[in-house]
Amino acid sequence: MNPQLIPALIAVAIILLVGFPVHEFSHALAADRLGDRTARYLGRLSLNPRVHFDPLGAGLLVLSAISGGIFIGWAKPTPVNPSNLEGGHRGEAIVAAAGPVSNLIMAAIVAIPVRAVLAVGLLDPYSEPQRTLLLVLLFLVEINVFLFIFNLIPIPPLDGYRVLLGVVSPRTAWQLRQYERYGLLLIVVIFLVGGRIIGPIGTTIANFLVGQPIF
Repeated sequence: MNPQLIPALIAVAIILLVGFPVHEFSHALAADRLGDRTARYLGRLSLNPRVHFDPLGAGLLVLSAISGGIFIGWAKPTPVNPSNLEGGHRGEAIVAAAGPVSNLIMAAIVAIPVRAVLAVGLLDPYSEPQRTLLLVLLFLVEINVFLFIFNLIPIPPLDGYRVLLGVVSPRTAWQLRQYERYGLLLIVVIFLVGGRIIGPIGTTIANFLVGQPIF
């Protein structure tokens, strides 16, 4: 068995319990601050992982860890009524970007102690618990970075698509909506072949945050 599989699955569990709730809470909080109370009324302005759990998105994240490829997954989308948002389409773009940005922030927060430990050489190479903990933290950095990139891909139903609709002209946004029917198919394609593009980008960002190559 791959010795990195257990730490990767532990990191995935933490993402499901903490990372995904923070991601969706960030969407809900941004929408709430911009005038849309939909998520609040439906109980989604919360860090409770149960209200954000999506079986398909969680299963895909677990499968990503087992397959050893790029990490892809999602939680239950946060309900937003764009007509209630201040700033119109621009407000919708801000709400959509809030989730992925939270993943990048979480990656940076986790990377700080990891970078410090690696820089001063505090890790005992003969301590299995220390090595396991370090791998879990490294995977948390990597998964959050990949989720940041993946969610910002401008295809429906990902956050990047909503960001794109918020920054283009209304006419262009209307034209783009005709491709929404192909969203899930495009996600499957990304899962199968997108690693060649997303992988190097994510690894570069994760390595930068940690200060050295992760794996």
